[in-house]
Amino acid sequence: MRRTALRAGTPPPFIAMAAALLTALGALARPAAAEEQLKEISALTARIEALPDRSRLLFDLTGLPPVTAHPVANPPRIIVDLPEVLFRMEPNAGLSPGDKLIKSYRYGIFAPGRSRVVIDLATPAKILKADSEVAVGGPRLIIELAPTSAGHFAATVAEQARLQPADPPKQTATAAKAPTDKPMVVIDPGHGGVDMGATAKHGEMEKDVVLEFARALRDKIQETGRARVLLTRDHDMFLPLAERVRIARENNASLFVSVHADTLAASRVEGATVYTVSERASDAEAAQMAEKENLADQAAGLESKADAEEVGDILFELTRRETRAYSRQFSHSLISFWREVGALNKNPSRSAGFVVLKAFDVPSVLLELGYLSSEKDLSRLTSQDWRERAAQKTAEAVDAFISARSREARAPGEAPSSAARPQ
Repeated sequence: MRRTALRAGTPPPFIAMAAALLTALGALARPAAAEEQLKEISALTARIEALPDRSRLLFDLTGLPPVTAHPVANPPRIIVDLPEVLFRMEPNAGLSPGDKLIKSYRYGIFAPGRSRVVIDLATPAKILKADSEVAVGGPRLIIELAPTSAGHFAATVAEQARLQPADPPKQTATAAKAPTDKPMVVIDPGHGGVDMGATAKHGEMEKDVVLEFARALRDKIQETGRARVLLTRDHDMFLPLAERVRIARENNASLFVSVHADTLAASRVEGATVYTVSERASDAEAAQMAEKENLADQAAGLESKADAEEVGDILFELTRRETRAYSRQFSHSLISFWREVGALNKNPSRSAGFVVLKAFDVPSVLLELGYLSSEKDLSRLTSQDWRERAAQKTAEAVDAFISARSREARAPGEAPSSAARPQ
């Protein structure tokens, strides 16, 4: 049999083919590896460098993500957008930097696959640099700012808005489409992602406390088997106020419960409060609370927008009136159940113009679990045992409300008729 002679140093054909195949596979794997590396980028530390004529905000990273940055107004802020980054820093990093140009900053998930850093400015500033680079200690994100005039800042904001209007991120929180006649309860853990909410002096953050409670409440409601439950967010991510309302309405929610935990300058104030929506606030504290919560979108770098014009026909008004009556009914029931598990605020039933409660056809309340500024409340809010008991009583209040509505539906002559949803 004739054999093919091979020159010295020439690999056999099958070895050459194998090597070529491995090379090709390696070439295919490199983009995937690079993409995977991008997904796994973490921010390890953050700090501000104050120079005579500028300020730098630096994040030590584990990779080099692409960076875009732009200013926004009312109030003046710098927005820095990145692919998803894990911020593995102390919870209170960036809360009080004390810089003459950078008043404060925050960071977190802004939308699926996207992270954001929001810098609150003490005075108008221009962006000198916003990029990731290789430094002596490793990769880092650098945002370099310098003071500028109010006119130049406003012109830059206007040009940015013209070139790239900022739309809030859209989410996909929807319930499973299984055929069922069970009512839907939507639980809304406040804040999230780049919007951290209130922060306790030990670093506990509202966005984390309320998410843990919301998960416990979901589980307790589902255990009854009489209602479906949907969380507006089930992890640490930002969600605009209007999006939370949309999720409740598009899932035909029978009840919407937004969960929060505030802070106050007066550390002795404690206890839970249940809010409903109203045109006029029940008191000055409720008005201040609503004003602060309605600025949640600004915390993530979005512009606050006026409420959409409401339909003024009689069917709309009747539906809204009935919905608000049911909201107050649930509020009173929730307060009654809550007395058994924890302290109530001295005035536990309040109302104000909360944007997140304005779905005209979904009974809605905002449950303020307590105050992170109160040592007593903080001890309760961070206790798993208390959280389980409080979630259980809240679930019992939800169950009582759902059961009462079901009885009314079976006997429509004994309750106000449920108006159809206007189209």
